[in-house]
Formats: sequence, structure tokens, C-alpha cells
Amino acid sequence: MPVNTRREIAIRDFRPLSARQRVAAAPLVRLAPGSGPTILQRVTKHFVIIFALWSRSPVMPHRKIIHIDMDAFYASVEQRDRPELRGRPIAVGHDGPRGVVATASYEARPFGVHSAVSSALARRLCPDLIFVPPRFDVYKAVSLQIRGILRDYTELVEPLSLDEAFLDVSHASSATLVAREIKGRILADTGLTASAGISVNKMLAKIASDYRKPDGLFTIPPGQIEPFVAGLPVERFFGIGEVTAAKMHRLGIRTGADLRMWDEMELVRHFGKAGHSYYGYARGIDDREVTPDRIRKSLGAETTFSQDTDDRETLLSELAGVRGEVWSRLMRHEFRGRTVVLKLKFGDFRQITRSRTLAAPVDCVETLCRVSEELLSAVDFGGRKVRLIGLTVGNSPEACAESVQLRFDFTESDR
Repeated sequence: MPVNTRREIAIRDFRPLSARQRVAAAPLVRLAPGSGPTILQRVTKHFVIIFALWSRSPVMPHRKIIHIDMDAFYASVEQRDRPELRGRPIAVGHDGPRGVVATASYEARPFGVHSAVSSALARRLCPDLIFVPPRFDVYKAVSLQIRGILRDYTELVEPLSLDEAFLDVSHASSATLVAREIKGRILADTGLTASAGISVNKMLAKIASDYRKPDGLFTIPPGQIEPFVAGLPVERFFGIGEVTAAKMHRLGIRTGADLRMWDEMELVRHFGKAGHSYYGYARGIDDREVTPDRIRKSLGAETTFSQDTDDRETLLSELAGVRGEVWSRLMRHEFRGRTVVLKLKFGDFRQITRSRTLAAPVDCVETLCRVSEELLSAVDFGGRKVRLIGLTVGNSPEACAESVQLRFDFTESDR
């Protein structure tokens, strides 16, 4: 039997083990000729344990995970409350040179206006764009109303932000029917539409919720996971951004089927530790549990450049883009933090962090802009070029109340 065939059988048949355990066990099938007796004994012992579990346990049922994602949430609330805005391109955010779009209505999106875009760029892309100041007290009230609906169906609700959440409804006979009912109740109670994705894990459910937006409902059943994932463009997978996708394209990886052909260690060699996740995602595997009441300790974003650079103006421009994404996420998650952390990774893959802790949480984009630019200006590159820049806001009052505050390491480190 060919090695690859044996490996796939190992993954598919060891159902009593978790998906992550099956993936971890699969490479052991490929025992190289001439392997020493110690390795052989360890592999034999490992498979005796796996076979015992497999032969004595019933097949584990699939989980049923729903991802609910409100459609253009902030903008939809504004259009609901202000009929004159309906059907018109609007952006929730502050107009001005340092403003950032929090959410854009679907009428604005064909122009290229979306969350995290600077207000100045949004205005150039769509001259008729209407800026609406955010009303976070209203959005939070509506969000709590929606969470109340979700909790009528399961206690396992994990909010990701004001406008999206995961639900574990493994107890239900049909997760698709539950999702359809939830969508109907949200519309009836709030006047807003939501999109729902249903599958066996978080990754697939989140992909599914975005598949037929707005007001979408899409299910990826267990029997369709393999062909569905195989046909997905790599850009649709979680954590694969524009730069990573471009690198994959250069390697001939354009779809899930292409990604599945790669060995896990080869993916790690090319993409670092994220390669482990990509290997699992290509097989539709994601073992993360739905975790209610998860406390977020920090929130950030980063970008990797197509070419390393030491040009300060270029770095300031890239930092502005990252900062816009961070500020958009801060608003969506209603997150507050006192510590701003700048991260730089150089061409030799060494990285540094610089941070500043403020007297009060960051409460406006101007503060985030000033602090992040001051942190960058103080960095001595030492003749090196930068390949990645990131920005994080942490040290939130809520997280500090639950755990010991972490200290930030200011020294260089290898990754």
C-alpha cells in the first residue's frame, strides 16, 4: 500500500481521537526504511494505544458549530434608525485626515470602501460617501439583544465582537434549522439581517457565513468538507492574507487541493509555525472549542512586506494601514487598553518590540497615531531592513482584573 494512502486511512479511520491527534499520528505511518529500533519501538507502542482506542470506542459524532455574523452591523443600525440613509453609501466613522472607517454599508463597498480604510481614502474612492458618527452605546445595546437570542438556543456562545459569535449546538438534531430560526428571530426583534455559517468546526463555519452574504445561510456538511475545502482559493482560509497568498501562488499553491499536497514540515519551513495550521486547514481540521465568556487580553494587527525596507516614509505609511485595522478592531470589539506595543521583524527574522503604557486607555485614533509613530521614530534599525510591522493594544482593565499583568519583553528574540 502506498505511503500516502496509508496516511490518509490513518487520518480518516482513527475517529475516536481528536482531529489534531489524528494529524499528529499520521506522519508516524511513514517510517523510513532503516529507522533505528528505538524509533520503531516507540511507533509500535503508539499504534497499539491508538488501535485499542479505535477498536473499542464508537465513532465520535461531529460537532455542530454555527457562526452568526451581522451584515454591515454599524451601518445597518444607522440605516435602520435613519430611513433617509437607506440605499445610500455610508461609512460609520469620523471624517477627517486621521479618521478611519469602522464599517461601510453594502452600497459603499463596490467603490472599495470597507472597514479599516482611512476616511481620506474612502472619500476619494466614493465622493458621495456619507460619514455617520458612531453610536457605540446603541450598537452595544443591540448586540446584547442579539446575544440574548443566541443564548436561548445554547449556553455555548462565544462572542467575537459586537457583531459576531460562535455557537455550539451539537445537542440539536439540525444545526441548519437552528441557524435559520435564529436569523428569523434577529430580523423580527431588531430589524437587522444576519448571515449564518454551519459546519463541524469554527474555521469552516466562519468561511460558510461569509459565503452568501448578506442575509446568507450556508452549510458545509461532513460529507462535503473534503471537496469544498479542495476548491477553496487559499485567500479564503483563516490567517492567509494578501502577502502570504502571493507567496503561496509563487509556490504553485492556489487552492485547498494544492495546499493539501504539501508536507506539513515543508509548510512550516516556508511559513513558520503557521504552517501547522495551514496543514490542518487544508484537511478541514480545526479543534478549537467554543469558549463562552472568553476575556480578550490584547488586540492587534500586523503586515508583512513583499520587499524588506528601511525607508522611514514607507514604514510610516505601512504603520498607518496597520493602525487603521487595529483601531477598527478596537471599535468592533469595544476593547480598551493602556499599553501600545510596536513590533518589528527584520530581514534576518529577528524581532524587537517597543511599548508605552499610558495613564488611561487609548480612547481615540489620534492618541494611537501619536504613540505608535513616536515608538517607531525611536527605533534604531542598526543597518537592517524591516520585513514586518505590527501594532497591539493591551493591558485592558478587564483582563487585569482576571489575571496577573504580563510584562513586555524589550529585548531582541529569535523566532
